[in-house]
Amino acid sequence: MHDAATGSVTFFTDHYVNVRGTQADEAITAQLRETGLVTIDGLPNRHQVLAFATRLMGITSHPHSAPDGLTLIRDTGSHAHRAGFAGLSSGELQAHTERSGTPEPPRLMLLVCLRPTATGGDVLLADGRHVYDRLVKSCREAAIALARPRTASFGAGAGAGAGHTTQVITAHAGGRISLRLRQDGLARWSPVIQPYLPHLRGAIANSQHRITLQAGQGYLLDNHRWLHARTSFSGDRQLLRALGEPHFSLPEGFAPHSSAGPPSLKGARQGRHHSFVSTTAINERSTT
Repeated sequence: MHDAATGSVTFFTDHYVNVRGTQADEAITAQLRETGLVTIDGLPNRHQVLAFATRLMGITSHPHSAPDGLTLIRDTGSHAHRAGFAGLSSGELQAHTERSGTPEPPRLMLLVCLRPTATGGDVLLADGRHVYDRLVKSCREAAIALARPRTASFGAGAGAGAGHTTQVITAHAGGRISLRLRQDGLARWSPVIQPYLPHLRGAIANSQHRITLQAGQGYLLDNHRWLHARTSFSGDRQLLRALGEPHFSLPEGFAPHSSAGPPSLKGARQGRHHSFVSTTAINERSTT
């Protein structure tokens, strides 16, 4: 479990909550409200992962999930190079949020390692608050452009109207912000924001923390705030994923640092006439 910036083990331990503690659920709830991320251990099998997930969320189904709502994430051997299926291959998985191509993406994602691999498969996590702050500092125009409505389309289909038309950055009441993103062959972009995509990718790369999950370890995150990615790997790496809605109140997104502030709503409104979405993806790597 290594912090990509410092090479230390502090990132996992700084966000760790003992799920067997007497006040575990209260501690998890408080931490999700504050930082949007909890790291955990002690969940070595499907039964325990499911029991933990149902304590905290109402599980929502996924096209690849089993009847209990959990999805086994592994290299199936048949999904490599298929747009939208990188999670079921051994290839690199670009930073993304879950179910970005749906009108209402699930709020929580739980991912637990059942079987690690000796080579690769590291998790890369980026706090959207840090991504946004870095984006504003490096190029405020990029943050404004990426908040313009209907400038991205995420999901399956062909043509400019395919998938769910949305934007990467969404501003909410009270100055809070949420993110949604995918970076594979099912992502299409308005020409007006394509010049700013390198700034977004740079902000993400500079915000990522690397952890290596062992059996029974995992994390629970706010899917409207945190971006997750994975390095390529070899071997029979297996994880279980649950998506769902929290059993507790959770403020939408995150509050940016005061120096960053929310994106200019005036700038966002001015971008409405740029809502035509290009069918050109920013890369050909796939995500789930």
